Amino acid sequence: MPTQRLGLIMHGVTGRMGMNQHLIRSIVAIRQQGGVTLANGDKVMPDPILIGRNAEKIEALARAHGIERWGTSLEQALANREDTVFFDAGTTQMRPTLLAQAIRAGKHVYCEKPIATNLNEAVEIARLAQGSGLKHGAVQDKLFLPGLRKLDMLRRAGFFGRLLSLRLEFGYWVFEGDLQPIQRPSWNYRAEDGGGIILDMMCHWRYVLDNLFGEVKSISCLGATHIPQRWDEAGRPYPATADDAAYATAELVGHGGEPVIAQLNMSWATRVRRDDLVTFHVDGTHGSAVAGLQECRAQSRVTTPRPVWNPDVKQTMNFFDQWQEVPDTQVYDNGFKIQWEHFIRHVVDDEHYRWTLPEGAKGVQLVEAALQSWKERRWIDVPPLAI
Repeated sequence: MPTQRLGLIMHGVTGRMGMNQHLIRSIVAIRQQGGVTLANGDKVMPDPILIGRNAEKIEALARAHGIERWGTSLEQALANREDTVFFDAGTTQMRPTLLAQAIRAGKHVYCEKPIATNLNEAVEIARLAQGSGLKHGAVQDKLFLPGLRKLDMLRRAGFFGRLLSLRLEFGYWVFEGDLQPIQRPSWNYRAEDGGGIILDMMCHWRYVLDNLFGEVKSISCLGATHIPQRWDEAGRPYPATADDAAYATAELVGHGGEPVIAQLNMSWATRVRRDDLVTFHVDGTHGSAVAGLQECRAQSRVTTPRPVWNPDVKQTMNFFDQWQEVPDTQVYDNGFKIQWEHFIRHVVDDEHYRWTLPEGAKGVQLVEAALQSWKERRWIDVPPLAI
């Protein structure tokens, strides 16, 4: 079978997400498996060049993973006509400018989310991409998680009946840095550097809600900075200026037109006592389900137990044992890698692809609505986004 080369410029892959999920677990894994298979059986082999500011760091990363090409000049990389795709996982603040630069150089573009720090820039770059005739996409990795794929299978099978509500719980304790090393970058907690849990996570929840449960129509959100001081990578204290928690309620219109209520709790200042770091609890008239990153458990209408409220005696029911696990019916590959394969087939084979930059702009729209709600202490409507 013929193998076609796909030149790929990868920018911002020395960071945690870019290196682990996009380079190592996606592009390197795709290369190790022999490329991406097209509809006709042909193969596409990504040939990346890694671009970053720190030459020593980027060279070491390339050598460690069998990547022959690396450099520090994005301008030179964009000038190479043999490399037709640009990917960015760098800072959100620089992303719209970098994407515009790549589009004007004639490159297809794919990027991490958020695609911008504000809606005006998000819409502007989405419109530029739409008008260019080039292929474009934004990472929407949560849709490919095994737990959410099982949840979606239940929904498509009609298991829930009429959807009623969703309760999302996300977060864990991010160490302040004085007693234990931090496990997230310090910029996450500085608003001036593009930090904040609302900007970081509300983009995810937008595409999860829209695709699996219903279109977001309005939101009420309260943010908080629970930990006012943290310590950076060098052990220096700094004031935390960005939100590290948010508590939101959203109104959705379900896929059948029914109203759905979504509660969204997210925090980097909470200690976990639940099935996973993120859980989605979905209730419907015919059944309920709780999904984490990998697993999903369901309880149907006819198997729902009858608990009795009596605060004077110890609870005898083990509610966790009353749910049935949705089994693994296939091998679930890495979610980032799956979406990379979709995008590569979209670029090379014109495969249908719906996770575009306008979809990424919807995430930024929900971010701005949530921030406005917090600031003005009221419900904010989320109208259809015209791009």
